[in-house]
Amino acid sequence: MNRHIHFERLHNFRDLGGYPTEDGQTVRWGRLFRSDSLGKLRDADVARFLALGITTVIDLRYPWEVDAKGRVPQHESLVYHNLSIEHRPYDQAALGPEIETGPFLAERFMEVAADGVEEIRQALEVIAEADGPTVFHCAAGKDRTGLLAALVLSLLGVAEEQIIEDFALTELAAERLVADWHAAYPDKVLTWPGYGRAPAEVMQLFLAALTAEHGSVRGYTTKLLGADDDLVAALRRNLLESA
Repeated sequence: MNRHIHFERLHNFRDLGGYPTEDGQTVRWGRLFRSDSLGKLRDADVARFLALGITTVIDLRYPWEVDAKGRVPQHESLVYHNLSIEHRPYDQAALGPEIETGPFLAERFMEVAADGVEEIRQALEVIAEADGPTVFHCAAGKDRTGLLAALVLSLLGVAEEQIIEDFALTELAAERLVADWHAAYPDKVLTWPGYGRAPAEVMQLFLAALTAEHGSVRGYTTKLLGADDDLVAALRRNLLESA
């Protein structure tokens, strides 16, 4: 099943629908999307994007990233939220080849989970309350986007192995994400082999670390985010349907 939706300039736009949950329901198709930066939308891509009927955009990037790279084009049908969940910026492209992708990114994910509790909680509330299809994104649609996708799918009752598989689907876009970097920085050398990559090990290690520290993903969302039963119920009402 190909979840990726084709755009000329976006490489990692995909539908989170179709995943079964532990109670026999299914995530609704066409209701929740994840993406790389919507600041790249141009021309025919804009029309293709608007045709999806999306009403809510959650931009997980830093405000300075939005200023430098642009945001989703303004349109009367869209409500835009900039919720920067990462608080410790770092440059993946400048990392050395000795840095192991899985352990390194899993540690960064744990930092975001600890630092970004307010913004992550707000993002969950926006998704739960949205009156139409929602998309959330960061720069590559990989790390910050992958973290939020994992939390949402877990709260919906999707199995861990499928959450990990969804994260790793970014591997299908990795080559184009790397090509974009080379086009943007033709005079620089990309030194980290993990750039643009999303091996399953990253999400496996992150979910294991979150469980070790908080007992479960639900334990984390309850204790740190304050995501109570009402919020989880609202997410499920908005995003699930009978199988």
